[in-house]
Amino acid sequence: MTGKKKVIVGLSGGVDSSVAAYLLKQQGYDVTGVTMSIWDGKPSLLPSGKHACYGPDENEEIEEARELAGILDIPYLVFDCSQRYKTLVLDYFRQEYLSGRTPNPCVKCNQLIKFGMLPDMAKMEGLDFDYFATGHYAIVEWDAQRKRFLLKKGVDPRKDQTYFIYRLTQEQLSKILFPIGNMTKQEVREIATKINIPLSEKEESQDFYSGDYRDLLDIKDTPGDIVDRKGNVLGKHNGFWNFTIGQRKGLGVAYSEPLYVLSLNKEKNTVIVGIREEVMNSSFIVNDLNWIAIESLAEPMEVNVKIRSAQNATGARIEPFEKDSVKVTFHFPNDGITPGQSAVFYQDDLVLGGGVIEKVVN
Repeated sequence: MTGKKKVIVGLSGGVDSSVAAYLLKQQGYDVTGVTMSIWDGKPSLLPSGKHACYGPDENEEIEEARELAGILDIPYLVFDCSQRYKTLVLDYFRQEYLSGRTPNPCVKCNQLIKFGMLPDMAKMEGLDFDYFATGHYAIVEWDAQRKRFLLKKGVDPRKDQTYFIYRLTQEQLSKILFPIGNMTKQEVREIATKINIPLSEKEESQDFYSGDYRDLLDIKDTPGDIVDRKGNVLGKHNGFWNFTIGQRKGLGVAYSEPLYVLSLNKEKNTVIVGIREEVMNSSFIVNDLNWIAIESLAEPMEVNVKIRSAQNATGARIEPFEKDSVKVTFHFPNDGITPGQSAVFYQDDLVLGGGVIEKVVN
């Protein structure tokens, strides 16, 4: 056993992380499975039946991960991250919505909890390891010329998860392994079948909460107006936090053509709506930047930008802006530019970096 590199693997109870652990063991690593417990057991939050990271079915998933660790014949530990998760993810989630912005809790969780607090807690508990690994579909490489660790898209374009982990630092990337990043989902499933890992029948989801997100806001309905840009009242609502920029469905307003949410006014508790042409924009400002492939943006650059996890990256120009921000200009107008969401910058399969959308500019 001496001389073996030690790695802890974040086990979720699913196929991807289990196969990641198996592959590392086959490669000669000393593998230990770990899981972060984030559910605080609030009885007021009831399950909806959909699979998600945060929800009351967590205990079931932990037991599934424990069983999988048994199949893989590796040690398994669970770490309680629930209090820090509440502070760093749930409180942030609530504050963003009540500020009229749309948060991205999965990005925040990956940065601060899964790749931050979980390995830190393992160290504090005396667990000795060289690397932290997960079942993410992504690739980490060292670039000797740049003298930087690079983050690249997973080879399976349908499963690539780099949008959710673009905030990882050079220090974190230096100690991360993604064993299945060079594989397709089908290849992963074939390995799972070969080693008798049960193929989960659960529907895969990127949702972070299994119920209605409004449960987490803990705020009473506050009636307000739905208005057009001229201030004409078109309808009523029960709180601006129930809406997101670009939303079309669920407005409850009868109009001659489909309406979209253009903006939210938290001071007046109004939801401003308009037709599709009005929600289309090209330029926006991104701050709270995290660069991976470069130290910083020194001059304008042609890139592809993804502003939603399920969206294809779209051609754009990025350029330095005031106060360590970046101005992004799409080559063609987009209807989903939403303050609070992440914008991630790519060149081919390489993640340059990204940040948080601050505001739309014309």
